[in-house]
Amino acid sequence: MEKAIKKSSLSISENGLEKKSSAKRLEVLKTYKIYIGGQFPRTESGRYYIPTNAAGKKLANVCLSSRKDFRDAVVAARAAFGGWSGRAAFNRSQILYRMAEMLEGRKSQFIDELVQQDSPKAKAEKEVNLSIDRLIYYAGWCDKFQQLFSAVNPVASSHFNFSVPEPTGVVSVIAPQADGLLGLVSVIAPVIAGGNTCIILASETKPLCAVTFAEVLNSSDLPGGVVNILTGKPSELASWFVDHMDVNATIYCENNSEIKKMIREKSAMNLKRITFYDKVNWYTFEGQSPYFIMDTQEIKTTWHPVENIAGAGGGY
Repeated sequence: MEKAIKKSSLSISENGLEKKSSAKRLEVLKTYKIYIGGQFPRTESGRYYIPTNAAGKKLANVCLSSRKDFRDAVVAARAAFGGWSGRAAFNRSQILYRMAEMLEGRKSQFIDELVQQDSPKAKAEKEVNLSIDRLIYYAGWCDKFQQLFSAVNPVASSHFNFSVPEPTGVVSVIAPQADGLLGLVSVIAPVIAGGNTCIILASETKPLCAVTFAEVLNSSDLPGGVVNILTGKPSELASWFVDHMDVNATIYCENNSEIKKMIREKSAMNLKRITFYDKVNWYTFEGQSPYFIMDTQEIKTTWHPVENIAGAGGGY
């Protein structure tokens, strides 16, 4: 009886599980969604692409964002701007520091994604560590850059005259395409540290860390809509990033001469501020500076009359 049971089990094993396990299993690729208004919707266009690494391995299903996705992101960013810019600077600092904490806790995942996208492991570890340190750097500047860049101006009349930085508003950013994480973090952090909201177009060829970073943002107390992350082709979306009339500034981090020319021309039509970061090495000390915060700040000057003490009280 025992021999019969063993024989029966062997037969099932031979005809079933063992035979199936010998066949090559198809890997289920993760679908990396976009990040708009604190949510993870699929692209409105219904289009996807599959990036590959140098060995030709398929990495994921990634959204090809559309103009409608960008417009939805602008609506979310504009709705979030009032609350985010009105927060106390130290509270923005706390949230950026929390983002660094959450990124530290998921460091191994980001290193693995960078390695999948052809980064050597040592370089991937350096990139993730620099990204964490960069968030902490800008967290420290949130409540200090106003003191550095504001001024009490000398005037000839009996007035106080103050100049103080204020956030520009909604900023569209085409992130560096050569790296998946550090460039993305390096452009997001100064924009939101200064009280702006933003829409980011991530690297087309290395998009994995961008959407995973959106998961970090979503769990780090950052209000929905402050940062919105899209994936897709800069060649398709760049013009909409500059054209939209509810976007106050545009940052472009690549060196495509045709796209730079287009950005200059279209921004001149709607008086949009543009900034090019095409020569910045994000892996060096020049990749962080309070001046990056000031690139998306406006200077507001206020006049206030000095009370005439002698006239009011009959004093001196």
